[in-house]
Amino acid sequence: MIPSFPFLKKKSLDHAGNVFLPSRRDFLKIGSLAGGGLLLGVSFQCTTKAQSQAFVPNVYLSISPDNTVTIIAHRSEMGQGIRTSLPMIVADEMGADWSQVRIVQAEGDESKYGNQNTDGSFSVRMFYEPMRKAGATARHLLIKAAAQEWGVDAAACVAENSTVIHSESGRSLTFGALANAAQQLELPDQDTLELKEFSSYKLIGKDTPIIDLKDFVTGKAVFGADVNLPGMKIAVIQRTPVVGATITEYDASEALAIPGVLQVVKISGSGNPPGLTKPLEGLAVIADNTWAAIKGRKALQITWDLGDNASYDSKAQLETMKQSTLEDGMIRRERGDFNQAKQGAAQVIERTYEAPFYAHGTIEPPAAIAQFVEGKMEIWAPTQHPQWARDSVAEACSLSADDVRVNVTLLGGAFGRKSKPDYVVEAAMLAKETGLPIRVQWTREDDLHHDFFHSHSMQRIRATIDADKNLTGWNHHTVFPAIGATSDANELHPSDGELGLGCIDFPYEVPHIRIETHESKAHTRIGWMRSVSNIHHAFAICSMMDEVAEAVGKDPVQFALDMLADDKALDFDGEIKGEFGNYGESLEDYPWETTRLKNVIRRVAQESGWGKSLPSGTAMGFAVHKSFLTYVACVVELMRDDSGEITIPVVHYAVDCGIAVNTDRVRSQFEGGAIFGTSIANTSAITLKDGKVEQNNFDGYQLVRMPQSPKKIHVHIIESNRKPTGVGEPPVPPLAPALANAYYKLTGSRVYALPFKL
Repeated sequence: MIPSFPFLKKKSLDHAGNVFLPSRRDFLKIGSLAGGGLLLGVSFQCTTKAQSQAFVPNVYLSISPDNTVTIIAHRSEMGQGIRTSLPMIVADEMGADWSQVRIVQAEGDESKYGNQNTDGSFSVRMFYEPMRKAGATARHLLIKAAAQEWGVDAAACVAENSTVIHSESGRSLTFGALANAAQQLELPDQDTLELKEFSSYKLIGKDTPIIDLKDFVTGKAVFGADVNLPGMKIAVIQRTPVVGATITEYDASEALAIPGVLQVVKISGSGNPPGLTKPLEGLAVIADNTWAAIKGRKALQITWDLGDNASYDSKAQLETMKQSTLEDGMIRRERGDFNQAKQGAAQVIERTYEAPFYAHGTIEPPAAIAQFVEGKMEIWAPTQHPQWARDSVAEACSLSADDVRVNVTLLGGAFGRKSKPDYVVEAAMLAKETGLPIRVQWTREDDLHHDFFHSHSMQRIRATIDADKNLTGWNHHTVFPAIGATSDANELHPSDGELGLGCIDFPYEVPHIRIETHESKAHTRIGWMRSVSNIHHAFAICSMMDEVAEAVGKDPVQFALDMLADDKALDFDGEIKGEFGNYGESLEDYPWETTRLKNVIRRVAQESGWGKSLPSGTAMGFAVHKSFLTYVACVVELMRDDSGEITIPVVHYAVDCGIAVNTDRVRSQFEGGAIFGTSIANTSAITLKDGKVEQNNFDGYQLVRMPQSPKKIHVHIIESNRKPTGVGEPPVPPLAPALANAYYKLTGSRVYALPFKL
């Protein structure tokens, strides 16, 4: 199962990413604080209109008599600023003084907060309208309470800076003074609720510093491993070196002899396939401190049955995958007749593109704390998906989900890794087994050896060009182990959803298109990573488009604009053999618009000075890609000095993400995305030999260092009043191909495999 990520499934389903505004009955409820004030409950049951869910009252927004506005942050904060962006929508719409707003992190509770899976770049997209309506409702109630107090028309009153003001007389009352009266009023009709004009916002669409910034830089922020409970013990786990391996026998005597080591507990694994929720088989060493636990783990004597994956070699599999692309595959999209285009071609360009396994490499390795008392399990964890963690713990520990509470800490990076709950389940199982409060602590080596990796891939593209220098045919073969294969060994082809991430939604006006997939088996744990299969699809497509542009004698930017042809909304009607998920949204609500893609292309060309005369030893590369409903164009500049060293002086992005709720965070996400993308392109790769990961730490799995990173990153945001889309993942896909295309312009060598060294 892949919860709340339907665009990764074989069929696209309605899910929490579809914005469903509940009825007036279910949307808002109102109550009072014990000490006076206003409580506003918001139902975040995002579901299909065909379903009905009862409202469970919860405290989402409260106003206390001292004029403090408290807003619940129900998404996980991992540096993307969501604990700021969603509450500020509410505050701006209601007219609150941001300096008097207090943010409280929600526990994992679907009945109160709906879907809390902070994945897929859909938090703002999902909750922008509900947040606005929550703020507008509070504003309506406060203004109405003030108008009744003064005996004036509510239309003559405004709410700003946490105060309601009567415009004619200048009289004013604070939100806190009005809270008790406001909570007595009937809720306004949500269908006719008046929302503010975009131009009147003071926070939305502008730079707003994140609320956690000071705690981040002063070390006060509480991440998973920062949680300490009275009597808490530390567990480190010797997990199976090969996915699917089992313990045949073990000797823990030497480990138990180490001072501070208390117990050694076996964890039974999920077998093969490993699944997305269950731990790997292993032995947990429980100790008074981390150092003793690590020393105890080293002293364990374990005999393994390594199982079916013991001979697995990732390099050999890549070669097998490469050979498979030479054969006919399963057709997943077809337009026209590619064979006809090939027969009539004056030139055929055929290229194969390779990408390795990638690890998430979060700076904070996984950690989780669990305490089991009187039949109740309480968890503290840096999790992207608290409800999935709760449900997985309940299943593993034979508990009711109601008896599991998940407290969400800050996440020191995540990129999709920390949505999988295996490390949380480990802590819960050990806490129940021992009766002790337990923190399971992963090391960097654990993190790299036992990740849910971004799959390696092989892609072969054939492009046909006629005598008039027109691109007439496009045949894309793509093969990679599917995410679904982590749970289902019979899933040998990529899902419709994975192909919808930048492959079958190929947007260019080519008369003959055929896209094919091939079988590939998973031999390790595969998961989603920041931008998922957009990574390898964008690398291949954008690199090939650059090469075709050269072959037809056109500038790459102009060629992309020409190939997008007329302004239109793409629907791929009748061409895609499965379903096009569109990231869980309908094409009516979020159309695939070539106009918007052209706009970011033109903008990045203008801002980067594309086409200008460049100094010797300097070159630019271009790529454009749409992912997570966001349109992104990228230009990377490279410079080679007299010693031959190549650096990245500047990166330019142009981005259309609809309404940019917090422009500071949009830029930050793209700046981080450029560095993340540079690592993918230049330094990072995971390989497996004899079923085992060969890299142990950041010496083997290198992240890009500061000298190798882009020196300047410019993010040009297209002003828009369109529905907001995602920004966490879209910076990543176009960076590698833009960098590779710049490298070709600088050196004359095309890049067909990642990573490549500058």
